[in-house]
Amino acid sequence: MKNLLRPTTAGFLNTDMTVTAWETDLTTTNGSDQAFHEPNTELIILQLLTAIVALVGLSGNAVVLWLLGFRMRRNAFSVYILNLAGADFLFLCYQFIHSLALVFNFDFVVRVISRFLSPLLTFVYISGLSFLSAISTERCLSVLWPIWYRCRRSRHMSTVMCALLWALSLVLSMLEGNYCFLFIWNTQHVWCPVLDFITVSWLILLFVLLTGSSLALMTRLLCGSHRVPPTKLYVTVMITVLVFLLCGLPFGIYFFLLFWFDAFPHLEKFVVLLSCVNSCANPIIYFFVGSFKQRWWKQRHTLRLVLQRALQDTPEVDEPGESLPGGTLAMSGNLVS
Repeated sequence: MKNLLRPTTAGFLNTDMTVTAWETDLTTTNGSDQAFHEPNTELIILQLLTAIVALVGLSGNAVVLWLLGFRMRRNAFSVYILNLAGADFLFLCYQFIHSLALVFNFDFVVRVISRFLSPLLTFVYISGLSFLSAISTERCLSVLWPIWYRCRRSRHMSTVMCALLWALSLVLSMLEGNYCFLFIWNTQHVWCPVLDFITVSWLILLFVLLTGSSLALMTRLLCGSHRVPPTKLYVTVMITVLVFLLCGLPFGIYFFLLFWFDAFPHLEKFVVLLSCVNSCANPIIYFFVGSFKQRWWKQRHTLRLVLQRALQDTPEVDEPGESLPGGTLAMSGNLVS
């Protein structure tokens, strides 16, 4: 089945490889007259793990969306976090439905998802990487050139950037879906290789921005004579970037690069699980950083307050029973309330 598909980024969206592997375990082998075999236990376990991780991640990202969307006043960086949580939520929603369809062998559902909803996966993955790169880059600018950043940065820059990144990701995924996926079973469209090259180039640029800004920020804060004390926001961004490099990046490398060369065909299910772990880990990181070193037995902490602490951009004053003043969360003229 795989040799019928074009070796391009559409493979990232095409789940027929998984369906084929699934069906192979249900059909006869070596000329045997047996009609069916038991499903591959390893594949079932991996899909169940993916569904469980996706369900946990959906709950965590839903809480972040609720708090940042309706319970807190947004600032420069929380706008990016809000949009990143939205991209993670859509990604996990797709993977949860797809994994359950594979576990219960809903072949029709799997094929419908693969054929008509596959561009959604490209859309949310590119969007998520775009938001994470924007967070790291803007955080780096705010540390390296603080005066320029505070004086020249537009108040609504985060909102505008997120809208542009959503739009660009949507355009790329729609073009891929129109010129590549609709021609999977026929001939390849002439624009398909060009769109693949543009998409991969954009992802490589985002990765360079992400790693470059993260290394520059780490060097500025931890090395040299003019070191700046790291804040909780810095810790949140660094851990989020590190988890993405370990769990989220293999997904993009496999489906956007290795699939071109038909390499490691059985690696797909593992990188999908890792990508779900990455999207699931982000809310856990926010709440872990926000609650770290807090005296829970002396002070009642709500999820809202914990998330506020995770986005705090000034050194924290450790005093028992102290609540967060609004000024400590001020960034670029906006407050988190």
